[in-house]
Parts: sequence; structure tokens; C-alpha cells
Amino acid sequence: MSKAVVIGDGGWGTALAMILSENGHDVTVWGPFEEYIEKVKAAGVNETFLPGVKLPGNIKWTCNREEAVKDADLGVIAVPTKYYISVLEGFKGLIEPKTAIVSVAKGLDKETHKRMTELAVDILDHPNVSALSGPSHAEEVARGIPTAVTIATDNAETAEFLQTAFSNGHFRVYTSSDKVGVELGGAMKNVIAIGVGISDGLGFGDNTRAALITRGLAEIARLGVALGAHPKTFYGLSGMGDLIVTCTSQLSRNRGVGERIGKGEKIDDIMGNMQMAVEGVWNAASCLSQAEALGVDVPLTKEVYEVIYNNKDPKEAVVDLLSRDLKPENS
Repeated sequence: MSKAVVIGDGGWGTALAMILSENGHDVTVWGPFEEYIEKVKAAGVNETFLPGVKLPGNIKWTCNREEAVKDADLGVIAVPTKYYISVLEGFKGLIEPKTAIVSVAKGLDKETHKRMTELAVDILDHPNVSALSGPSHAEEVARGIPTAVTIATDNAETAEFLQTAFSNGHFRVYTSSDKVGVELGGAMKNVIAIGVGISDGLGFGDNTRAALITRGLAEIARLGVALGAHPKTFYGLSGMGDLIVTCTSQLSRNRGVGERIGKGEKIDDIMGNMQMAVEGVWNAASCLSQAEALGVDVPLTKEVYEVIYNNKDPKEAVVDLLSRDLKPENS
């Protein structure tokens, strides 16, 4: 089996480390804070990010970058988008060209609008960066609940290697060549989920939720196609699948943040107490900016942005969505 490194000790990185370990790989997890890494090693539990889940004893934990990536055949970048650039800059020149790298962060860069795999290629000067996405709560993956995801890569040989490395009886991996579509679906679904959560918090019903999910998917597909993605990608696991689970699950932090906004809490108060990444809050601005630069209409994304960044009243945002000019559904 392969030697694998997971860069990022959060819930998702830990869950994927468990999958790789279960599949027989030699796995090392890198985290930035020595005190916390030592705590995880001693307790055998990642209590902050994956509480209550006993970790396999054969996973190694380290803060040493060189030690983590040395001779790795497979690298997983599991870093929140907000810290993605700063963390990867610390790994410049350390990861060998032979290492197949998979990015699992879901978002766009705020300044450049680049996808995470594009940033990784630029920063690490590495030719082989793939993307993994799909409906996959870390809490469920870590407990062996059946899950299916997609890995998008430019290289057929790499696709086969990664598919085999991650797949087992409860974690099924499909492959795709559409990195643009797979990554954009993962980025935008978090923004739409905040909108759905706001609706839930306001006390609206299933009809409203279904409408927001469906129209949200239309927005994601419109922007994705404008960026060169294949339309069918958005009706697969990394599009519709991830959107559904993020908009409906009680485990979804993005939906939960939206629900709290809908109930009257302020975004600064909510985020001030959050230890976990809430990608939709960070990515509402970058997704909207990308869409506006391309002249793509994303009304739901825009209203979520206005609520988060300009303190727009959520009820007013709903009224404005429903008061837009009438049009055919497929326009």
C-alpha cells in the first residue's frame, strides 16, 4: 500500500485519514499546533473536530512538515479555504512530483477567484492536483456510514490510483475529468445552504426549501457552464448530491448558520464562537464576485451575500427574491 499524508487535522482530514488507514495505507496527519497534536495523540480522539470518534492507533500525527510529506505517494489537502494559501506556502518545495495530491477544500480564492486545485498547483509548483467532493459529512464517513464521492483529475492513471486508494465497502469513489464543475459545485452549495437555513429559521416550509435548492442548483450550473464546466456534472454527486445533503442535514454547519440568522442572530456573533469552518460565509463574496465578473445571474447567492455582509433583513431578502421579474424556468 501507499504512504499517505493528510495536510490538515480538522474533521474532514481526520475522516479521510481513517479511510486511508482502513484501506491499509501508511497514514500521517499534519496539523499546525503542536499542543493540539499531542493532545490528539494522547487521547486517541480528535475531540475538537470529530468528537466521540476513536481514532485508529496506526495513524501518525505530527507538526513537522518535512516528516509528514517525506516519500509520500498520496497527499490530501484538507485545509479550510480561509487558511489554504498560508498553509500551503509552508509546504513549498517539500512535496515530491511523484506525490498524487488531492484537494478536498470547497471554495474559491477571495482575491483571484481561483479554485483550490489551481492555487495548489501555483503554490506547490506541482503538476498533479486533483479534487475530491460530494455529499460527505465527516461525522458520518468516520463512523463508516455508506458514502459516495467524486474525484476529478486530468490524468486517467492518477484517477485510477486515487479511486483505488480511497474506495472500500462503505466509501465509494467515482471519477471525473471535470475539475471546474466538481470544485464549483462544492464551493457554491455552501452559500445556497446558508440561504436554505435562513428560510428554515424564518419558519418557512418544505415548499420554500425545495424551491431554494432547485433554483440554487440552477445558479451553480449557470456559473459553472460559464467557467467551462460540463452541465451534467451539476446533476451528480458533487453538484446535486452535495447540495441536497448540505441544505437538509442537521450536521450541516452552513445550513445551521443560516438558520440562526433567520432566527435573528447576527453573523458576527455567530462566527465569533465557531471553531469549525463555515465555508459558505467566506465564499459568498468570492462566488458572487466571480459571477458578476462573468455577467452571470445568481440572485440567491447575491441575497445571501447581502444578508451576511451588508446586514440586510432576511425577510426583505426573501421578498426581493420573489419580486424579481418573471421568466421561464430554464432561462
